[in-house]
Amino acid sequence: MILLNNVNLPLNTDFSDLVPIASRELKAPITNIKSAKLYRKSVDARKKNDVHFCCSLIIEVLSNEEKIIAKCKNAQKYEYKPYIFKKAKKTFKNRPVIAGFGPAGMFAALTLARAGLKPLVLERGSDVDKRKQAVEAFFNGEPLDLKTNVQFGEGGAGTFSDGKLNTGIKNPRSRAVLEIFNRYGAPDKILTDAKPHIGTDILVNVVKSIREEIISLGGEIRFETKLDEIKIENGKIASIIANDEEIKCDKLIIATGHSARDTFKMLHDKGLSMAQKPFAMGVRIEHLQSDINKALYGEFCNNENLGAADYKLAVHLENGRGVYTFCMCPGGEVINASSEENAIAVNGMSQSRRDGDNANSAVLVNVNPEDFGSDDVLAGLEMQRKIEQKAFSIANGAVPVTTVGEFVFGEKFEIGKVKPTVKPKFAYADFNEIFPSFITESLKEGIKLFDRKIKGFADSSSVLTAPETRSSSPVRVLRNEKFESLSARGIYPCGEGAGYAGGIVSAAVDGIMVAEAIIG
Repeated sequence: MILLNNVNLPLNTDFSDLVPIASRELKAPITNIKSAKLYRKSVDARKKNDVHFCCSLIIEVLSNEEKIIAKCKNAQKYEYKPYIFKKAKKTFKNRPVIAGFGPAGMFAALTLARAGLKPLVLERGSDVDKRKQAVEAFFNGEPLDLKTNVQFGEGGAGTFSDGKLNTGIKNPRSRAVLEIFNRYGAPDKILTDAKPHIGTDILVNVVKSIREEIISLGGEIRFETKLDEIKIENGKIASIIANDEEIKCDKLIIATGHSARDTFKMLHDKGLSMAQKPFAMGVRIEHLQSDINKALYGEFCNNENLGAADYKLAVHLENGRGVYTFCMCPGGEVINASSEENAIAVNGMSQSRRDGDNANSAVLVNVNPEDFGSDDVLAGLEMQRKIEQKAFSIANGAVPVTTVGEFVFGEKFEIGKVKPTVKPKFAYADFNEIFPSFITESLKEGIKLFDRKIKGFADSSSVLTAPETRSSSPVRVLRNEKFESLSARGIYPCGEGAGYAGGIVSAAVDGIMVAEAIIG
């Protein structure tokens, strides 16, 4: 088969019949093209008067494959190599235990279950159906459920997000993750889109289906069950305590996510090697999605084949700080992602259709360990917590909002054409009283610079919501080349919370690799 790259196609292309296009691009007779299918598709909008798709195709020819490849500079030989999950060659006295059922824990459990090791999964939050009810109740004004919320429960924080599946890592397991999501209900386009996403409405059913496979293979998943303590004997894990039950354990994967602050403290108290880690904080910015579409797609902004436009921006400031956008949610909403009492943390979320009025994205400033104000390994967590508590206090329990006009340009605060989407309630706040000055000053400069890249980004009517503090973990739980804790054998720090991933796919891949280390 042939992989043909850099094929520019108009927006009205019929992707169900790519054989004529393959024939044209390869300069080969159409009778020699056995099949042609889409491999990758992205939008090229660099020229606003010529927005088109840039594609890669997988083509099967009947003869002369090598000669055809030699004549076409964009063609190369392609061989599909599916990822093969390992089978265990040995058994363990005690079944492996996984703490956390987000992407890392879920794919670790799936890998172990497919290997025949029947893992036990502990998840502090509820199953996805109960979790959805709890989150919707919170968005409608009910009190925060500290056990089950946007951060905790089946599927992890990614379940209530845009469900982005693009990743910067180059790992063959990434494709396997996409194929599993697709098998369990994610649309086929996640296998071909350059920026794949699922959407929270589909994710809730996908994670449920993955859970069902794990159980069918002998795995067990206990919801509303929190890892309370680990017991280490002679430098090796001996057992764990969860919901007052002691469980014998010689293989423990810790995949509890970036918001399990009590778990981080417990691990620190138990002497596990940990280190401070850089992260980022900032705000969510909302624009009208129609304005973003127009700014990025020009006269093609209403083309139904394009969908809602997205963006990814970054600048390096003279003060040495980096400012960048993160987890942009086209046609989405800003959500209250808090997980602690008397504290506010926000995030973004989109449905699969991405058809909401507003676009939103995090605008974040790099935060380094020297900003934490302490050498304590948990100082970054405490910095997050203090900012979240300030936000709650200054807005009297509501979610703090302001406008770009007020925050960046000093205009009088006034909600205009862009309406905040966060629920259940929001209130005006002076963001200078929430964040340290290095964050506010960097945000102001970054937003103005982003306006040079996307016209209207710094429009005064754009809404800002704060604080976005949970972009990544400020702690790394140290592990060796075998994925095992430096301090205790049999403990495997894993995923985003432990400092080894940055998104759904990379966390899932890390879960697979840790599970493979256990399988041996």
